[in-house]
Amino acid sequence: MKFAIQINTSPYHSNAGHTAYQFINAALAQKHEIFRVFFYHDGIYHALKYTTPPDDEFALTKQWSNLAHQHQIDLVVCISAAQRRGLLCADESHRQGKQDNDLADGFRISGLGQLVEATLVSDRFIVFG
Repeated sequence: MKFAIQINTSPYHSNAGHTAYQFINAALAQKHEIFRVFFYHDGIYHALKYTTPPDDEFALTKQWSNLAHQHQIDLVVCISAAQRRGLLCADESHRQGKQDNDLADGFRISGLGQLVEATLVSDRFIVFG
C-alpha cells in the first residue's frame, strides 16, 4: 500500500509528528511505501535545521532527515506556511534578499500541488495533528 502523510503540528506542541514518524517506520517495516510526507501549518517546524533539543530528548528533525536518506522519502515543506513562519531554504532566502538557510537536510520546500499529487497517487492519505 502507498501512503501519503500530512503533519500539521510542531514537534514540541504535540506528539502528532512523533506518532507520524512511528507510523511511517511501522509501515516501512511491513513493506508499504511512503510516497510523500507533507509538512503544513506549524508542521513546518519539523524542518528547522537549527533545532537543538536537549541530549535526553528525541531529536525528531534529525530522525526525519535520516529516514529520508535511508528510504528515499520525499519530505516536503509547504512554501506558504514556511514563509509565514520565517523558514527559508537557500533559494528562497536569496530571492527574498536574506542570508538564511534554515531548512534541515532531507527536506525540500514546495507548494500545495505536491500535496494534491500525493493524495492522487497514494492509496491512503493520513493527517497527523
